[in-house]
Amino acid sequence: MEDNEYCWGTGRRKSSVARVRIKKGTGKINLNSREFDKYFVRERDRLIASTPLKMTKTEAKYDVWVTVKGGGISGQAGAVSLGVARALFKADDTLIETLRNYDLLTRDSRMKERKKYGKKGARASFQWTKR
Repeated sequence: MEDNEYCWGTGRRKSSVARVRIKKGTGKINLNSREFDKYFVRERDRLIASTPLKMTKTEAKYDVWVTVKGGGISGQAGAVSLGVARALFKADDTLIETLRNYDLLTRDSRMKERKKYGKKGARASFQWTKR
């Protein structure tokens, strides 16, 4: 990867989609034109989203720009994590071993189960009455 070249990665989690762009830089992270700490207020979400950078020890090596849409904050954090991991792999393919060991390149395929007819929710039923 050249100094002025971008690497892209797409991450998905539940109904969230994150488009991640990284470039060699100082370690700035920008989400939807906002600062990383202002976007992810909870510490848990910040930790999940920045895991690929921490595990590969590249926090101060790349600048990260993310556009994330859909879902809630927790799902968006997971989507950002996968997108960053994929972009890092494209930027430097020697990181694949580390990313795979920490299971960061695997998409979490769990989705919300659909509501069934005749029931209150996906699995919850109405209360049964004998008479």
